[in-house]
This record gives sequence, C-alpha cells and structure tokens, in this order.
Amino acid sequence: MPKPKAAGAAALPRIDVLIPAIEKDLPTLPHVIRAARAQVRHPIGEIVIVAPRKDAIVSLCREHGWRFVDENTVLPLTKKDIHYRSARWERSGWLFQQLLKLSGDKLCSADFFLVIDADTVLIRPHTFRSGGRTTFYTRSWTQPEYLRMHERLMGRKAAAPRSLVTHYMLFEKAKLRDMKRDIEMRHGMSWHRAILTKLNRSQQFGFSEYETYGNYVYSRNPAAVRLRPALNRALHDGVRSLTPERTRQLAAKHRSVSFHERKGYVRKAGASARRIEAPAGAGSARRTLGGSGRADDAGRTAFLRGGAAKRRPPAFAGPRLAACAAVRRGGGGRR
Repeated sequence: MPKPKAAGAAALPRIDVLIPAIEKDLPTLPHVIRAARAQVRHPIGEIVIVAPRKDAIVSLCREHGWRFVDENTVLPLTKKDIHYRSARWERSGWLFQQLLKLSGDKLCSADFFLVIDADTVLIRPHTFRSGGRTTFYTRSWTQPEYLRMHERLMGRKAAAPRSLVTHYMLFEKAKLRDMKRDIEMRHGMSWHRAILTKLNRSQQFGFSEYETYGNYVYSRNPAAVRLRPALNRALHDGVRSLTPERTRQLAAKHRSVSFHERKGYVRKAGASARRIEAPAGAGSARRTLGGSGRADDAGRTAFLRGGAAKRRPPAFAGPRLAACAAVRRGGGGRR
C-alpha cells in the first residue's frame, strides 16, 4: 500500500508518470508504479502507459486504472519506419521508445511528468522539483556517442559535469517544447526527423533522450538544477526477490534498483534477427565522467571485474568533458 504523502507534498507540483512498455515489462510494471506512488513525494496525477496494443497490456492498464496509449498513435511514424540496425544488431525499438518519451508533452496533462523505465523500482523517497529547481539524478559514465549526437543536434557541447542517463527523469512540458522547437528551427525539419537524420547509424548507442533533454535544461540555467548521484543497483534475480527486508537493506546504499533483462537483437547474414543474452553492462564504448560513481551501476562494475573488459576509460573532473580514448568492445546490452 502506498505511503501517505508528507505534509509538505502539497507545496510540491503535481506530476504525471509516463512509462513506455512492452509485453516483457508486465511482471515488473505494477512494482514500478507502486514504488513510484510510495517514494515520489509529489502529488501524482495520471499514470500513462505508452505501449503496443496487446491484450495483456490493455487489460493490465484497465485493471489498475492506468491510462493506456497506443504507441502507434503518438507520432507520424512507428518502430517499423526507423530502420536503426546493422548486420549484427537491431535498435529500432530502443530508439522509438525514446521518441515516445520526448512526446510526453502531448500525452500528459500536468506541467511536469516523470518518465521512468519500466524495469526500474524506486526504493528511497524522491523529490524532483522544489524551490524552483529541478533535481536530476546522475551517474559517472556515459556512451561517448550520446555527447557527440547532442552536439550535432543542439549545436553545442553537453554542459553537465556528469551523465544524466539514470533510468528516470522529470520533464517540464514547457522546456521540452522549447527544446524541440529549437531543434526544428536549427535543422529545418520536425524534431523527430532531425534526430533520425543526425543519428550516426554505425553506432549501436547513438542517442539518449535523457542526456539530450537534461543537458538542454542544465545549459540554460545550471543554478536551477540540482545534481545528485543516482545510486542505482542492477539486480538479476527477478522483481519477486525484492522483499520488504531486502528493500530496506538495499536502500541503505541505493536509491533505485533495475531488473534489466540485458537482451539485444543480433542479426545474422541471410537470417532473421534472433534474440540473445548480452553481458550485464555491455556496450560499444563508455566515457567516465566526474565523480567516483562507486554505486552508480553495480551491474557494470561486476561486468568489468568479470574480465570482459581489461581497461577502464580515464576519469574526468570538473564541468567540461574532455576527449578520451574509449574502451571498445562489442555487446547488445541496454544503456
């Protein structure tokens, strides 16, 4: 049962919650939303689930009173129109769900909406907006192509001293609209077409909605943004393992946990795509940013210790992100 909001919650802005999902997310989705209601200190308005029109998803939304939105009605394109793949991997759906998140200003009624990944459970109280400032949760590493894409899209380097890719983020509808308008004016086309046009399709991790929007907001007024470490923990034994006692233990060191399946599409020449399991934390390249990040991504740390990667990217300090020699390795894991 959700905890009652603190007395000060009335002074915090009401927020909606937006979650893109697919059928594989059905086991975790009720836990994600229950935790959001319990741990987010803001009054919560609508829960909006953007997903394929599948009977199981529609039925779950109806059962819990969540608003279902057919993902194919949101944009003038669908996943089938994106074609973001190589001979080895398929990322069209991964990119499509990011475009859906950036469409939240059309889907939500509140001035602010929280986007949270459908496999991430909050285990500590969170405040995302207070005193005229927005709180972004951060980690110490990012995919270098996210930053290169940001510069191509926005015409300037990413300004935040740490990565803003941490499985959930508060969006302000007015600022999101401003960002999309700026993109359209700069490139002379719709914002989603500009993203697809500027995307480096040879890179498996080519764009981040969180990195792009977060850096846009931060660059406009850094003083209006709080940066706090995400302290996310990746778990691999299923959401049913998250008992109240284990939640209390994890919350001593972490703010959230994620139940990543770590699956990616691998394509074979002359054959249709097949799904395989990718190593936890696998990626094409990573850049380490300012801060220790010791608890930012436990799954990534375990993967590095396991010997799959022998070198770490150099560390960074300060607000500017210098170039580095990235660690190159294959993999189909999620960011």
